[in-house]
Amino acid sequence: MSELDREAIRAMRRSYGEVGLDSLPSDPFVAFSDWLKQAHENSFIVEANAMVLSTLDAGEQISTRAVLLKDISEGGFTFFTNYSSRKAQAIELNSQVTLLFPWFAMERQVSISGFAEKISESESAEYFATRPWSSQIGAWASAQSAPLSSREELEQRFAGASEKWPEGSKVPMPPHWGGYRVTPISIEFWQGRYSRLHDRLRYERANTEAKWEISRYYP
Repeated sequence: MSELDREAIRAMRRSYGEVGLDSLPSDPFVAFSDWLKQAHENSFIVEANAMVLSTLDAGEQISTRAVLLKDISEGGFTFFTNYSSRKAQAIELNSQVTLLFPWFAMERQVSISGFAEKISESESAEYFATRPWSSQIGAWASAQSAPLSSREELEQRFAGASEKWPEGSKVPMPPHWGGYRVTPISIEFWQGRYSRLHDRLRYERANTEAKWEISRYYP
């Protein structure tokens, strides 16, 4: 890296606003739903429900990727994936995960730590039926996280599934596909502030059955 590049990167700085985070509702899910709604209504934020999921695999390697939040219910955050994927294999070995919602345009982020577990097959099927036809076909075409010889191979698999279930027909849910619900033990709300004196309010509990406690942390 050249000296100019280093200087340019170090100069990438902005001053955050004056909007503070004085208090939040006692229920973290109410607080999160409010923030998610505001993020969704912000025209500068693309896919407000996108979250960064981090897992730990058998080799103690941390992996991160973006997935989409599709439900907030039963005390957890739900996303869907291929059960043969890298993330699913990691979750089977270690169910503790983290989630991060980076809403940069609002100078906000929400970080979550909790435990992921599969939801029921019926709940997964109910959601699968609401997906666009192309996404349903894609779930059959992709052997997610497996090596792929070429783009053409993926296109051919998609074409084959399309022939089997033409657009307009009912596409069954693949047996290797479904949802996970992350039940949190920690949810932190971060609001950017001036002079890097950011606000951090964290909901914490000892386990998934305990009551929430709210604490403020140094930035």
